[in-house]
Amino acid sequence: MSLTKKEKIIALISNGIAVYSLYQERESLPKNTNMYGFVLKLIPEDIKSELSAELIDEVFQYVSSTHSS
Repeated sequence: MSLTKKEKIIALISNGIAVYSLYQERESLPKNTNMYGFVLKLIPEDIKSELSAELIDEVFQYVSSTHSS
């Protein structure tokens, strides 16, 4: 059973948010790097059509709310 494009992009966004957070915590992000730009660089071209700021926000909100509970 293969993951759908949507499932793949959600996994990549979640991973990107986690890595971004770690880099931010360690203060090792390049200047002027925001979460959206960071995540965008991680997404392969063949599934970028599924990517949107709203989806990044939704995944971020979900991950944040589950970690704060």
